[in-house]
Amino acid sequence: MYKLERVISSEERIRRAEEIYNRRRMQTGVRVPTSKVNASSKDKYRLYKKLILQIAICFVIYFIFYLIKNSNYIFSEDFINKTREFLSYDINFGNIYNSAIEYYNNNMKGQFIQNIEEDINAVQTTNEIQEESTAVNLEIEGGIGGGEDQLLTLNEQVKAASTQATVQLSQMEIDANEIKQNYSLILPLSGTVTSRYGPREGNEIVSANHVGIDIGVNEGTVFVAAMSGTVIKASGEGSYGNHIFIESGDVTTIYAHCKTLYVKEGDYISQGQKIGEVGSTGNATGPHLHFEIRKAGRTVNPEYVMTFA
Repeated sequence: MYKLERVISSEERIRRAEEIYNRRRMQTGVRVPTSKVNASSKDKYRLYKKLILQIAICFVIYFIFYLIKNSNYIFSEDFINKTREFLSYDINFGNIYNSAIEYYNNNMKGQFIQNIEEDINAVQTTNEIQEESTAVNLEIEGGIGGGEDQLLTLNEQVKAASTQATVQLSQMEIDANEIKQNYSLILPLSGTVTSRYGPREGNEIVSANHVGIDIGVNEGTVFVAAMSGTVIKASGEGSYGNHIFIESGDVTTIYAHCKTLYVKEGDYISQGQKIGEVGSTGNATGPHLHFEIRKAGRTVNPEYVMTFA
């Protein structure tokens, strides 16, 4: 054994020792690469290094500006003066912001708000014209709250509103003025106005567009003719219930939902003559008189012609 050890060289001994060391190390488990050891601590050091590098870069940039400001050898005098002027300039961002807000308020805000108001007014005007034109074009008995067979179709209403809106709006005013100039009308009875002319909330009984005015009183209250004329219809059919149409020239007054009619078709009626009693016949939610005015078949808001309580 002694002689064998004398023959082996020192390099061979080192190699064998390394093999034994590595063999023992592998027996303890899976080897872990050194790049994975203490990874978290290395990441923390990497962040510190990055922060130090950024500080160094900022210092270098500041140092460069310092050299530019204080050196007369590298750059021209004009360049140095401009640099010094820039470095000495105090930028007040608060003043800049206040100036911008002041400019906006003085020059842009007013015009912006004015444009919005003009757009809103235009939309409101268009909606009013469409509603009024639709109401004028509804030459129907169902306007007081019923009669689907008597209603114009939606397409007809939309077409009429879109093509003749402005004309129809002024037409109602023209019709009302002509009625006041050429005819004398009185209130058929006194009472509380329960539904005015125009759009309203509709349901299965009353329509969404009202083409007359409703006067609420006790059932059986007697009403009179608002104007002289001839009875062209006295009927109990349809959504109007018991109703009367009195015509004079191209103007017609209508009285609907009556309990009792005192007149018949063909009768000539004088203004103020008693012609019936208030009821709730037809499509009605309670006793009232539906009063309506038409000129040449076009409905006219009664409040354009007369004053109601």
